[in-house]
Amino acid sequence: MIIIRFRKIFYIFSGTLIAASIVALLIFGLHLGIDFTGGALVEAEFTGERPSMDALRERLAAAGFGEARIQTAGEHGVLVRFRDVDEQGHQQFLSALAGSPAHGVALTEKRFDSIGPTIGNELRRKAIIAIALVLALILAFVSWAFRHVSRPVASWKYAVAAIAALGHDVVLPAGLFAALGQFAGAEADALFVTALLTILGFSVHDTIVVFDRIRENLRKTPNDDFETVVGRSLNETFARSLATSFAIFLVIAALFWFGAEATRYFALTLLAGIIFGTYSSLFLASPLLVTWQKWSARRS
Repeated sequence: MIIIRFRKIFYIFSGTLIAASIVALLIFGLHLGIDFTGGALVEAEFTGERPSMDALRERLAAAGFGEARIQTAGEHGVLVRFRDVDEQGHQQFLSALAGSPAHGVALTEKRFDSIGPTIGNELRRKAIIAIALVLALILAFVSWAFRHVSRPVASWKYAVAAIAALGHDVVLPAGLFAALGQFAGAEADALFVTALLTILGFSVHDTIVVFDRIRENLRKTPNDDFETVVGRSLNETFARSLATSFAIFLVIAALFWFGAEATRYFALTLLAGIIFGTYSSLFLASPLLVTWQKWSARRS
């Protein structure tokens, strides 16, 4: 199988992407949304021509909302993030955004979310715990599922290889989001965490399908070289993995192009995760087992 033969090339490619993602995270950081920092979010739509961003910023600054961050949403809409306010402040904000009646443009509020800073910090802590807990449970599950596989690779090594692939699948979307946050204003919110957890579930499922075929082939041909068994297993599951991923990709792509503005980055994260997850399941997790087995054989 060409994947196994040229696995070092795929390691270099993945390593380059991971390094770039880590650099983006260190330099830019994740642009956290109000779910984790606290604040208010308003999505509104103008019935006529939308005023320029500069004009909207001037209106809000004059009303005491100079810290507000504005971005477009569709042809006539805007998304605005600002400090946490009570209902009176909420109405003052809408009045400032709409402008005076002389402007002749009506404003319709489509969405309003407000989260206090204490709740935001609690959600951020729980999001980190959720991701760490999922990774730990996956490690335990894969080790248990492959407990009867001991030669030539121990069951816990399957789990470690799966976790390495999952780390790859989490770091790359996070790095992408850091870059998008810097250059496109994308914010990491609760939907972003939901997307990461979904990616973990999808990726580990795809990885286990390949691992399970390796286990079956080891039982059928116990005397074959491990590298040969892994290559054969990848051959047998390659088309299925690509077909499944492509079908899911089409569904998420439809959500990205035709879904609501509020779910646009959620869908984009899922799209990236499907691509990275499929890649890691085929080109990273199983080749890591072969490399580990060869390294262990040389030491023994």
